[in-house]
Amino acid sequence: MKRSDLNQLKRSIEEITEIAKGFGLDFFSMRYEICPPDILYTFGAYGMPTRFSHWSFGKQFELMKLQNDLGLSKIYELVINSDPCYAFLLHSNSLIQNKLIVAHVLAHSDFFKNNLYFSRTRKDMNDYMSFAADRIDSYEKQFGKQQVEAFLDAVLSIQDQIDTNQRDHDDLKEDLLLFIGIYSENLQEWQRDIITMLREEMLYFWPQLETKIINEGWATFWHQRIMRELELETEEVIEFAKLHAAILKTSKTKINPYHIGVKLFEDIEKRFDYPTEYMRKAGISPFSGQEKIFEVREIENDVSFFRNYLSEELIARENLYVYRKQEKEYKIIHTDGADVKNQLIKNLINGGVPYLTVHSGDYLNNGELYLVHHYEGMELDIYQLERTLPYIYQLWGKNVYVETIIENKSMIFMFNGTRVIKKEKSA
Repeated sequence: MKRSDLNQLKRSIEEITEIAKGFGLDFFSMRYEICPPDILYTFGAYGMPTRFSHWSFGKQFELMKLQNDLGLSKIYELVINSDPCYAFLLHSNSLIQNKLIVAHVLAHSDFFKNNLYFSRTRKDMNDYMSFAADRIDSYEKQFGKQQVEAFLDAVLSIQDQIDTNQRDHDDLKEDLLLFIGIYSENLQEWQRDIITMLREEMLYFWPQLETKIINEGWATFWHQRIMRELELETEEVIEFAKLHAAILKTSKTKINPYHIGVKLFEDIEKRFDYPTEYMRKAGISPFSGQEKIFEVREIENDVSFFRNYLSEELIARENLYVYRKQEKEYKIIHTDGADVKNQLIKNLINGGVPYLTVHSGDYLNNGELYLVHHYEGMELDIYQLERTLPYIYQLWGKNVYVETIIENKSMIFMFNGTRVIKKEKSA
C-alpha cells in the first residue's frame, strides 16, 4: 500500500470500528498487520502464525501460492480467534479492499467472542502453539526429525477424531485420539505428549469446522451494512460492488458459505421484522429482526442454523439442489426443499467429519482396536480409510478394525500390519 493509503486506512479503521459498535457488534480488542502474500499464505497453510512445522503445511502453502499465482484464488485476509484478535491484511490490497476486510474481520471477532461454540476455546492459543512448536522441535533434536515427523503423520491422520465435550477420562469412546493417547501400549511418553498438544490444538480449531457457514454469513452480512455507512467515492462504490459480487458468486457444484450464510441472515431479519400472523400469535413482535439475528449468532452452529431457519422458500429462491454421480455423469437427484435441506444438514453433521467411536480396545481379548463408524447416509471414502488404517495401527500397535456401511452392507475393514482386509460383517 502507498503511505497515503496507509494513513487513510488508519483513519478508516477508526471510523469502521465506531460504525460497527453502533450496530451493536461486540468484538475483542483488534490488532491489524499488513503483510506480503508469502506470510499470509504461510499463516493460512499452518492455521496459526506460531504452529509447529510439518511437511503437509508446506504442501498446503505451495498449493495456495500456486492458485494465487495462476489467478485461481486469493486470500485477502486472515483473522485469528484470540484476545486480542489479530487480523492480517495483504499489502497488495487496495484501500477499498482493506476497508471491506476490516469490516468483515470485526464481525468475525464479534462472532468469536459471543458464539456459544467458541466460548471454551483458548484465547491464548497463539502462545500455546508457540510452546507446542518448541516442544516438538526439542523432540526432533532428541529422537530425530524423521521419527518425530512419521509420528506426526499418524496423529494428524486422526486429529479430528476428538470429543469436544470430553471431560471424564472414564469414558473416552467418542474421543479416539485421547483414547489412543491414554491406553495405547505402543507409545512412549514424548509421543503421548505430542498427542496431548495436537488434541489441544484441534479443540481450538473444531468450532471453526462447525460454524463455517454461519460465521462467514455473519461477517458478510455486517461488512455490507458497514460499507454502506461509509462516504465512498464513485470509483470506490464500483470497486466495492465488484468485490462483494465476487464474494457472493455461486457455484453449480458446491455451496458458497458467504452467499448462503448472508442470504439466510437477511431472510431471518426480514421474517422477524415482518412476522406472519402465526408468528405474531406466538409472541414475535414486528421489527425484531436485528434482535433475532444477534440471538442466532450467539447460540447456533451450521447444523442448527440450517435446521431451524433454512426455509423451503429460500431453497427455491437460491435454486439449491442435490446432485450425484451416476455412472459417468453428474445428475440432479433432488430439488424438493425438504430433501435438499436434509442433505445439506447431513453434510454438516459433526463438522462434516466422519464420526467414529471405540467399540473395544481389547477386541478378541487380544488388545486389538475395534472402531465403529456411525453411518448418517454418507459413506466413508474407502481410499482415505485404507490410507488411514495403517496410521492407526502405528499408534495402537495391534490389529485395527473399522465397521461401516458400504452400499447398504455392513462391512469390516481390518489392517493387520501388512495389508487391509475387507469383509462383510456376519449377521
